Amino acid sequence: MSAPKPAILALEDGSVFRGAAFGAEATIAGECVFNTSLTGYQEILTDPSYFGQIVTMTAVQIGNYGINDADEESAAPKCSGFVVREVSPVVSNWRSQMSLDAYLKKYGIPGISEIDTRALTKKLRVDGAMKCCLSTLPLSDEEAVKRARAWHDMAGSDYVKDTTCRAPYLWGADDASRHNAQYLPVGTTSGATVTPAKKFKVAAFDYGAKYTIFRKLVRHGFEVHVFPATATHEQVREAGVDCVFLSNGPGDPAALPYIHKTVSGLLPDFPLFGICLGHQMVTHALGGSTFKLKFGHRGGNQPVKNLETGKVSITAQNHGFATDPKSLEMTGAVVTEINLNDQTVEGLRHKELPVFSVQYHPEAAPGPNDADPLFTDFYRLVEQRKAGKI
Repeated sequence: MSAPKPAILALEDGSVFRGAAFGAEATIAGECVFNTSLTGYQEILTDPSYFGQIVTMTAVQIGNYGINDADEESAAPKCSGFVVREVSPVVSNWRSQMSLDAYLKKYGIPGISEIDTRALTKKLRVDGAMKCCLSTLPLSDEEAVKRARAWHDMAGSDYVKDTTCRAPYLWGADDASRHNAQYLPVGTTSGATVTPAKKFKVAAFDYGAKYTIFRKLVRHGFEVHVFPATATHEQVREAGVDCVFLSNGPGDPAALPYIHKTVSGLLPDFPLFGICLGHQMVTHALGGSTFKLKFGHRGGNQPVKNLETGKVSITAQNHGFATDPKSLEMTGAVVTEINLNDQTVEGLRHKELPVFSVQYHPEAAPGPNDADPLFTDFYRLVEQRKAGKI
């Protein structure tokens, strides 16, 4: 067996990690972040919220169950690069269609392995997420650090324009390639299938949405009409929808004034549910503000407490910005949930309007399905609005 080719990861602070190359032969720069999930690397790679980022996995070995079409969250990987301690030498799963190495090669994504990801993660936790350069081509330490420092900051970046759809479309409930399934309400026994009495038309804004979000909406009783981020509130009204959903997405939520304006126009007229970037769009539309977290929340083990019920949920998260709770004081919104690790805002609702949002990903199901009832809550909110009860 031939020796692996060398690769380099350099951070803006001058730190350099050298390891083994896998994936594509390329040199890229981006924001270095870490994810604490033990599985789900394909969903992470294809999550559009990672656009512009180089993702470090804290799990020791990655790639053991390969890659398959059914687990895609978008049409192709959206992160810039991938960092792991070890790429599994064996791919073993009946669903696997190719190896992680082959998958990254196919889409031009470089990867580096055989580095101390524990030391890298500790550095990012202590010093914060950093600009970095990853190269699987011959590159000096000095040049790699220089390229890392030359990359633009994540703060102020509008990446939604790179990940949104280009035109409105109807999410295909019978499209087998998108793996829709029968509706299964929370609390029913496994294997039971139930179809809601009525389907509501939802305008789902795609800011870089994961496929599973649309699948979940279909399963919970919605006909999903997807709109690009540039759609206006007038276009949504003309579509005759019953409610509005705001998706996840990449970049700085403060750098999207055109979306803030659209959501502001929709708030008085429709029941509305936002997640992740969508939650931050609700924040800005109400007149609140967001700030950049030191190293963000990325993983499937984030504890969230509901301040109204006292319930604690384990959630999947992927975000580098958060809502400033003080900025909500005069907006008519109340904080409903907080992160138990750092007390940052994880959810809000409006006191008078049928509007709520969460910072985490209720569709992701990182093991527990704690957050799945939020889709049912959204359906019931629309039901009440249609019945004139709110």
